[in-house]
Amino acid sequence: MIKKVLFPVDFSVVSEYAFGNCIPRFFSTGVAYELILFHALDVDLQSPEELKVAEQLVERYRNKIEQVSKEFEEMGIKTRGIVRLGTPALEIAKVAEEEDVDLIYMPMKGENIFREMLIGSTAANVARAAKKPVLLVRYEWDRGKKAVKCYWDARRVFDRPLIAVDFSPCSDKVVDSTEIYKELVKEAILLHVVDYGKASETEENIKKATENMKRYVERLSFPCEIVVHSGVASKEILMTAPAMGATLIVIGKKGRSIIKELLMGSTAEIVIRNSVLPVLIVPCE
Repeated sequence: MIKKVLFPVDFSVVSEYAFGNCIPRFFSTGVAYELILFHALDVDLQSPEELKVAEQLVERYRNKIEQVSKEFEEMGIKTRGIVRLGTPALEIAKVAEEEDVDLIYMPMKGENIFREMLIGSTAANVARAAKKPVLLVRYEWDRGKKAVKCYWDARRVFDRPLIAVDFSPCSDKVVDSTEIYKELVKEAILLHVVDYGKASETEENIKKATENMKRYVERLSFPCEIVVHSGVASKEILMTAPAMGATLIVIGKKGRSIIKELLMGSTAEIVIRNSVLPVLIVPCE
């Protein structure tokens, strides 16, 4: 069960929409017990005067977060706030570790959100830096209604997850991560993509992979549908998830053929960048 959720806020229209509309629905499912609101002030301090101004800003945002926390408390959600100076992505990852949260809920801007909103790049950086699972949720700007819109139902996010596995140790951690939300899953899709071997070996590799998938199914406490495709992993994940009615994509931070210099596997990065569905990033280190 998820006990603590860390929700970074930057008080942009995306952030305010998320904690005004989605967070209450998310918690209404009984998914978690405690909400931690966090705001990082990214300021470059060059003088004592600037430090004084920064301290005033910290106090101002503490008051804002305290007000939002009270509103959540009135809804029956145990909430507290934290404000710090520092680089947002790094501070978010640090607070998640210190507070030992089970999940970081991260709003992520879509292609059409106002360019001045920095939450999108911060979200991707948090996914790279965090050692806790990160739930990335995409929002878009509806030009017609002149409002933010979300592509998902916060009450159904864990209903039908697509869990991507590649038989690596990382995939074991991805499967183990389901423990925190297993009570909310109705049925899962367990997907493996054969992106290895010769073309003449594809059919045999699919058969072997299908058999190997059974070891994951035995470890899960909810119904699973095994799916094995061949092709490019990121493309197959992005196409299969909506086609099969998935409500969430679950993927490990590092993949089977990860280049050591990269902080995140390329498959995960492509999925994050292009998925309309929420993406749960599971750290594998």
